[in-house]
Amino acid sequence: MAEKQPIIVIKKINVQAAGAHGGSWKVAFADFMTSMMAFFLVMWLISQSEQVKKNIADHFSTPSIIEYNFANYGVELTLEKLFLDLVNEPLKFFQAFVTPTDFTPNIMGFGSKKVVLHHLADQLGDLAQNVEVNGDEVFFEIAADQLFAYGTSEPAGSFVDVMEKMKTLTSGLEDSNVYVDAMIFDKTVPSRDKVKAKLVAEARVDLISQKIQSALEHPSVDVFGKALVKAAGDLPTGERAGNGTVRFKIKQKDLTQGGRKPRQLDDLYGKADEGKSPYENFVNQLTQKKKDRKDDGDPRQRRRTRASPHE
Repeated sequence: MAEKQPIIVIKKINVQAAGAHGGSWKVAFADFMTSMMAFFLVMWLISQSEQVKKNIADHFSTPSIIEYNFANYGVELTLEKLFLDLVNEPLKFFQAFVTPTDFTPNIMGFGSKKVVLHHLADQLGDLAQNVEVNGDEVFFEIAADQLFAYGTSEPAGSFVDVMEKMKTLTSGLEDSNVYVDAMIFDKTVPSRDKVKAKLVAEARVDLISQKIQSALEHPSVDVFGKALVKAAGDLPTGERAGNGTVRFKIKQKDLTQGGRKPRQLDDLYGKADEGKSPYENFVNQLTQKKKDRKDDGDPRQRRRTRASPHE
């Protein structure tokens, strides 16, 4: 009988490096790091002051400057402002697309005369008289009857409302001077005494100046006041004209806090027609626009109503 041959078994062992498990661990690790970063950001926010929290919230909740300009000043004025920004301050032009808008803007930093006129018309409307916007200053008058009782320094019923509107113009100013001149006629006061009239005018200047000063947000703004008294012979026609006027002038300082010359207000399309008042045109346009919106209903409000039928 033939001898049985042994069975030879060949075993092959392939040694391989540890696999990367398809890289799925990287996704899990990235999610973990993102969660940790979010956790530490929340912990950091909790420990911050209320002002820091408000600033961060405003950054994510408010529209950018460019969005604000389009919404408030329309396409034409916004494009004019952007063009002037691009020519004079290119960095500011690009910042406008990402920077959140300021609730109290610096009107002397708008760069465009037309935008300033539009802003004045929107805030003051017919209250402002003899409006002038030059390269480095804004001037307008408000009848004293809108602010003070006849012949006295006692605030009128509309004083608070008018000063709130003034606050929107002056609070955000930077590197500027604000001049407040109260003019009154000596015939206004009961005694028709020029000295008494001077005291009334000075009291008016003090009250308005204090209101403006208390609302300023930047220390680079100074407020100056002056009392003016005119003789009865200069009294214009009108039963209440003797109560006088309050003149406001906002003028840029020669140098900013950084030591550079401030940018002046410009007009893209050159000098306006002297026979027409740009401010009155803006007032009329805004008044008509608001009237049409009131008559037809705000389309934005209609969209909100359709989107939220249960409100």
